[in-house]
Amino acid sequence: MATRKTIRLPFLLLGFKAYMQATGKNALRLAKMARRASARTGISIVLIPQFTDIAVISKEVSIPVFAQHIDPIEPGSYTGHVLPEAVKEAGAVGTLINHSERKLQRDQIEAAVRRAREVGLISCVCSDSPELSAAVSAFNPDMILVEHPDLIGKGRAISNVEPEMLAVTLKAVKTINPNIRVVCGAGIGSPEDVAAALHLGMEGVGATSAIIKATDPCRVMLELAQALKSSWVGKRTAVLGGQR
Repeated sequence: MATRKTIRLPFLLLGFKAYMQATGKNALRLAKMARRASARTGISIVLIPQFTDIAVISKEVSIPVFAQHIDPIEPGSYTGHVLPEAVKEAGAVGTLINHSERKLQRDQIEAAVRRAREVGLISCVCSDSPELSAAVSAFNPDMILVEHPDLIGKGRAISNVEPEMLAVTLKAVKTINPNIRVVCGAGIGSPEDVAAALHLGMEGVGATSAIIKATDPCRVMLELAQALKSSWVGKRTAVLGGQR
């Protein structure tokens, strides 16, 4: 299991988005379920709640918390922006950058990765194409999360529908920087989806709807985490964070 500041491969990124099932008290309830699932399986589960829930969750559970976004700004007059130092102070150990629902220009992505590095946040850049993944690899983020916007929340897993995209992306990223961790999201919802992703070389998966909207979210978390564990047998593990 990961501690609050470390993430062990393979891992599950759990996005909370802005669902009521993952807001306020419900967000904390999900976080505690994730903590139990992580403890039972030994798999790192990274929580990505709304900004308003970061501080409470990071205080209550001892597993990693990411912000959903940061703006590439310095402290100052930026009303309505998300300051990297602020999410770090709230307890986040990392952040998403350029999610398909919060897109940035390439120069903004580069600046956000740089700001994350400066304040000690793990950076996870979201990408919807092999070309973009290759381009942002030059910025040296810690992770690239490969998604296809048309599959998000549709129950059709990218690891089954777009396996060629994942294979091409993985090769492009690792050729530029083998230390970047490549994971996939969009439609991941079953152990079979997870197994297919890791078979293609992914080092983790991201999920939201399949867990957040489930009748029994804890059961789904356990199933996905166990699939990560069983699909990783024989592969070398590694740890992110801890020294930041």
